[in-house]
Amino acid sequence: MGTVTLGVSIAVPEPYGSLLQERRAGFGDAAAHGIPTHITLVPPTEVEADRLAEIRAHLSEVAAAGRPFVVRLAGTGTFRPLSPVVFVKVAEGGEACARIQGEVRDPDGPLRRDLQFPYHPHVTVAHGIAEEAMDRAYAELADFEAEWVSTGFALYEQGSDGVWRKLREYPFGSGAAGVPAQCAHRDEPTLQA
Repeated sequence: MGTVTLGVSIAVPEPYGSLLQERRAGFGDAAAHGIPTHITLVPPTEVEADRLAEIRAHLSEVAAAGRPFVVRLAGTGTFRPLSPVVFVKVAEGGEACARIQGEVRDPDGPLRRDLQFPYHPHVTVAHGIAEEAMDRAYAELADFEAEWVSTGFALYEQGSDGVWRKLREYPFGSGAAGVPAQCAHRDEPTLQA
């Protein structure tokens, strides 16, 4: 059957997701429109395609034990010079993200893997672009804020075209497919340029 490249993440809901995706594209990040705006739980991971049923069952179990939690984004950060990334900070909800990603990457589970760097929840807004554009992303989104209740996470597959597509959503507390829309606490994103 071959292999597939999977990722697990918490979606950044509307209107914030589209706004940050458009800003990322505007900074010159060519991958922006192929990557839904998210907080990574499991980075791109190549697995045998015949393990998908096992992976889905594992993710259902993790989600069933989880509970919704508040996520608040505020301000920017960077991994430079170690990695060419500018991100929006997870100011609240980071501990819950860390716990969930640890459970998803359980050493005895089907998505076990080592990470290149220690886990740090964030929302990438620029990756691998010119330094001047990275500086612009860092400065222009410094006042960005968003808040919502995260009600689950999703499994994504990267296509041969480089685009990430959602395979299935996993709501906290039930393990059943289909997540209700993540509700935003604020009507409009806060962004002062």
